[in-house]
Amino acid sequence: MMNGGEQMKVDRLVSIIMILLDKERIGAQELADMFEVSPRTIYRDIDAINMAGIPVRSTSGVGGGFEIMERYKIDRKVFSTDDLSALLMGLSSLSGVMRGDELVHALAKVKSFIPAERAKDIELKTNQICIDLSPWMGNRNLQSCVDLIKTALSEKRRLTFAYIAHHGNKTARTVEPYQLVLKNSHWYLYGYCQERNDFRLFRLSRISDLRMQVETFTPRDCQKPNLDFAEILETIQTKIKIRIHKSVMDRVLDFCSYEDFSPDDDEHYIVSFPFIENEYHYNILFSFGDKCECLEPSHIRSEMKRRIRQIAAIYES
Repeated sequence: MMNGGEQMKVDRLVSIIMILLDKERIGAQELADMFEVSPRTIYRDIDAINMAGIPVRSTSGVGGGFEIMERYKIDRKVFSTDDLSALLMGLSSLSGVMRGDELVHALAKVKSFIPAERAKDIELKTNQICIDLSPWMGNRNLQSCVDLIKTALSEKRRLTFAYIAHHGNKTARTVEPYQLVLKNSHWYLYGYCQERNDFRLFRLSRISDLRMQVETFTPRDCQKPNLDFAEILETIQTKIKIRIHKSVMDRVLDFCSYEDFSPDDDEHYIVSFPFIENEYHYNILFSFGDKCECLEPSHIRSEMKRRIRQIAAIYES
C-alpha cells in the first residue's frame, strides 16, 4: 500500500502529464510554484514521466521549458468508440451526484474528441448502460453539503459539524478534510478528527450544522481509507437458517444469492442467510415482517422473540 507521500507524488505526476498535454510548453519554475515543490523535484518528476514511456523534452533559453513531443500529443483517433463511450458513461454518472463546472468542462472535452461519423455509434453504446448514483430518496441538503466539503478540500480548511454516531449519540467534531467518498450510494467524508486524534469516515447523512473554518491547515501524511470489507465480513459473518414467504423473495435477494434458496413448499423457501449479531442485521430480519421466521440457531431465534415482545409491550399500554 502506498503511503501519503507516494500517493501525493503519483497525483503530482498525473497532474504534470495533464498540464503538458494541455499546454504547448511550461517552465520548471512555473511547475515548481504550481505544486509548491523545488525545481529539482520537478526535474526528477520529468525523468519519471520519461521512464514511464511519455516522451518529454526540455528546451533552454528564453521561452524554454518542458513539452511533450508532438508525435505523442492526443489524437482523436487514439480513442476507440468503446473508449469514448466508457468515458462518457463514467462522467455522466458522476454529474448526477456531483454538479460543478469541472465535470461540465470534462464532458465537453470528451465530446469534442468524437468524430462526426462515429457520433451515432457512440451515442448508442453510451445509452446501453445507465448509471444513476443518486438515491431514490434522501437528504435534500446533501448537495450543498458536498459542495461545501469540495471547497474545504480545495482550500485546505477545517470543517466543524454535529455528528450522530452509534446509538444516536450526538457529538461536536472538528475535522481536516482529505477525501469525499461515494460508497454504496452513500456519501462519506474521510478526514482527521481532532476530537479522536485519528482519521475517520463520516457519513454525510449523519452530519448537521456543517461549517467551514477561516483558518487553513497543513495537510498531514495519510493512507486512503479501507473501503473493501469483504475479508472482514467473512470472519465475522455467519449463516443462519430462515424460512420466508415467496412474496419477500426479491427483497431477501438483496442480501444473498439465489443459490442460498431451497424450496420448502409451494409458497415458502428455506434460506441460508448471511448474518452478524448486531442491530442492523436484526432490523433486516424484522423488515421482512411476518413473512420471515428465524429457524436456527436457537439463540438468535430466542433474541428475535425477546425483541418482538419488547415491541409489542410498547403498543399494549
